[in-house]
Amino acid sequence: MSAPSRVPFPAAARTLLRDTVITAVDDLVRARGWAATTMSDVAGASGVSRQTLYNEFGSRSALVEAYMTREIEALVAEVAASVRGHRDDAHQALRNAFELFLKLASDEPVVQVIVADADDGELIRLLTGLGQRLASERIAQLIPEVWPQVSSADAQLVAESLVRLAISHALLPSLDPGVVASGVSRMLAPFVNEILSAGSDAAGRSRR
Repeated sequence: MSAPSRVPFPAAARTLLRDTVITAVDDLVRARGWAATTMSDVAGASGVSRQTLYNEFGSRSALVEAYMTREIEALVAEVAASVRGHRDDAHQALRNAFELFLKLASDEPVVQVIVADADDGELIRLLTGLGQRLASERIAQLIPEVWPQVSSADAQLVAESLVRLAISHALLPSLDPGVVASGVSRMLAPFVNEILSAGSDAAGRSRR
């Protein structure tokens, strides 16, 4: 049996540094919000110097982007796991994933901070830009993985539509997540049926 590969010390140290700093950002954001959090605060909570912080992240904006990236990817990973668990029923997968996203977002500190700091605009722009891009990419990759008959173009269309709807509802919640998810699932059901059946028909013809 070959020995497991080892991560070089510089790479492991950098990963530890970034994880420690981003965890400190999360703690500070939960306690006081992003607007009131300075780089000095983050450095002190992380146990590193401000220079080390700037050397690694470059700027306050880049730091919050790294924080938001981690939170968004963790949230999307949970949604993806839910989808994979319902691969035999695409409509159930869609409904459950949308509801789970909204429930997770309602407890996600970065979303709550964005809502609270809506007048500032910086975090909303990051979420609607970075968040949509990251989540859309992950969901667009997930759909053909779970349902191989769906084309990449249709997967991209579904992913972008779902993510835009999900972020909108997360930032401006109006109804219970279950009610919203059921409505979205019902609205998209005809298109979901179309892309699933079209893909299956195309696969069937190719086997003839």
